[in-house]
Amino acid sequence: MDAVVGNSFYFDFEVRLMEALQGILGEKGAVLLSQLSALGETLIFIMILGFLYWGVDKKAGIKVGTELMFALCLNPMVKNIANRRRPYFDNTNVKCIRPVEKDADIYDIAAQGFSFPSGHSTNSVVVYGGIARCYKNKLIRALGVVLPVLVGLSRIIAGVHYPTDVLCGWALGLVVILIVPVIFDKVGDEKRWLVFLILSVISLLGGFYCKTDDYFTGLGMMLGFSVAVEIEERFIKFESTNRPLEIGLRLVLGAAIFSAITSLLKLPFPAEVLNRGDFLAHLIRVLRYFIASVVSMGLYPACFKKMSGLFNK
Repeated sequence: MDAVVGNSFYFDFEVRLMEALQGILGEKGAVLLSQLSALGETLIFIMILGFLYWGVDKKAGIKVGTELMFALCLNPMVKNIANRRRPYFDNTNVKCIRPVEKDADIYDIAAQGFSFPSGHSTNSVVVYGGIARCYKNKLIRALGVVLPVLVGLSRIIAGVHYPTDVLCGWALGLVVILIVPVIFDKVGDEKRWLVFLILSVISLLGGFYCKTDDYFTGLGMMLGFSVAVEIEERFIKFESTNRPLEIGLRLVLGAAIFSAITSLLKLPFPAEVLNRGDFLAHLIRVLRYFIASVVSMGLYPACFKKMSGLFNK
């Protein structure tokens, strides 16, 4: 893929707003507030999902996890249709403060992804809003609104999204958390596999035209999570726990397993193969995240019974 491709379209007020925010905050202020983007990054969401699924509430973890995995595919599918370039591509006064991939060229769209709609905004609504739908607690529900707003604003300040990217990202997240639960309710827990099949088929459509890494990462996780939940429900059937130390142990080990597998599966391949953006590179990425998701979400919980024994003594 060429270094700079895609479509350039925006409203003038968006650029003026971004320039004004970065100017008023100054470099240090903009850098500081852009760190709020971390609340909308995949690693944080995996940790939150692990806390729910491996720890305190497996049922809620499955619901929120399914919504998140679908959003991780759906958002880049829309992005690869709009092909909107990030603001700093076409507006030199807008600074890229927090690139998506820090180790890649900021003008490499295959690595940095397209701009519209904001993935951080979509996913923050899906996770924080999805959790808020699961619980009646007023604080949790308030955070379900406040955190996505902060994440969206941080993306504008960071110079990587236009305001309309963020607004439409929030809207897409709302669509996911409103529609997926309805499908679950219609199908029922007994045929949950059918929900996974429907969402996986929709997600696979992006394979015909998507060119950015974020889609193939999401696809691997979506397919892997779907298989993992079915394996766990049929053969393992672990129980949730409310013991903090046990939750912490499950979470730390699970995150380490996921991270280790995605990293180890890169080792057999040269960097130029992984980064060239062709069919093979995309297939490797899908398989890496598929395997990591199946092992960490579906097989790893088989250890929980013995781990629980450590806390029963």
